[in-house]
Amino acid sequence: MMGFEFATTHRVLVEAGAAGRLPQLCAEKGASRVLLVTDPGIRSTPLLDPVEESFARAGMPLFIYDEVSADPADSIVRDATDCARDNGADLVIGFGGGSSMDVAKLVALLAHPDATQSLADIYGVGLATGPRLPLFQVPTTAGTGSEVTPVAIVTTGETTKAGVVAPSLLPDLAVLDAELTLGLPPHVTAATGVDAMVHAIEAYTSAHKKNPYSDMLAREALRLLGANLVTAVKDGSNLPAREACLLGAMMAGQAFANAPVAAVHALAYPLGGHFHIPHGLSNSLVLPEVLKFNAMTAAPLYAELAPILSDRPFADHEDGAGVLIAALESLIAAVGLPVRLRDAGVTEESLETLASDAMLQQRLLVNNPREVTEADALAIYKAVY
Repeated sequence: MMGFEFATTHRVLVEAGAAGRLPQLCAEKGASRVLLVTDPGIRSTPLLDPVEESFARAGMPLFIYDEVSADPADSIVRDATDCARDNGADLVIGFGGGSSMDVAKLVALLAHPDATQSLADIYGVGLATGPRLPLFQVPTTAGTGSEVTPVAIVTTGETTKAGVVAPSLLPDLAVLDAELTLGLPPHVTAATGVDAMVHAIEAYTSAHKKNPYSDMLAREALRLLGANLVTAVKDGSNLPAREACLLGAMMAGQAFANAPVAAVHALAYPLGGHFHIPHGLSNSLVLPEVLKFNAMTAAPLYAELAPILSDRPFADHEDGAGVLIAALESLIAAVGLPVRLRDAGVTEESLETLASDAMLQQRLLVNNPREVTEADALAIYKAVY
């Protein structure tokens, strides 16, 4: 066994209704003025009502920044940071999907009274070095796993993204309250769930930092999601299925935070950048073809995962890889996600640009079990189109 390091969020709370305990949890961290970072969609629902009421009862000031968009731009991070500073926030809560949680991570870092770095200073791996405010994360989707990762993704241009990766971005607390996910529409449940499954599969086959802990978490995440996602999509009020998906997504997040993702994500990012396809759907669209491409080298690992999603017997590693891919294709169909790029609004003339842009994601591509060239990326996009 090679030496390895494993890091994750300091504390995890899994409990239906736990969001109502946030004031108490904040007080335990010594906080007195809290900034909650979320998006307009969450703010327009009743999800925040019990949270706001609980803070009011506790007499603890709660300030809400609710302008986070999907694929948040750097300007949103700066605005949210200004909001935290202007209100003297001494703890930050990310409340929502991955975008809100990513922004909250950066606000906690940049709004610290002793912060000396700007957002532009910290793009990359290990460049964020300063202290941060206490940080809680409350996911309302079962997908990104951002509540347990040291990564924040920011849109830096019209079609480009950059990541901040640093140990200090790992939150102090992740609160998994499945009641917050009961109202998710089926298509969001489906896309975010497949996103989490991608995290598990890519962590399990990562060329770098794969380790026994990440493997264990990836397998259990895949089991929980594979057994419960279709139920959660078809019966959104099923609390046990929702909680299983939420827990599976977190475990997949813990896995890929330590054994990083690869080509599925690298090819998904340009789809979001150019066509604003939600990240989970982007991953789902390219997943089967990337797995087929990788099977030449990753078949033994894919065969290890196949029995988690299928009871179909297989004779060898190559056959096992086929079983895994077929099981994922069946699941994607069962949850009603589109399977062709053209059905998601992608144009055929854009494929070469997408392939070129995917090559910019070397941070991810180096983790792939098989080298991916621009010609390979283009062939994958064409196969999916």
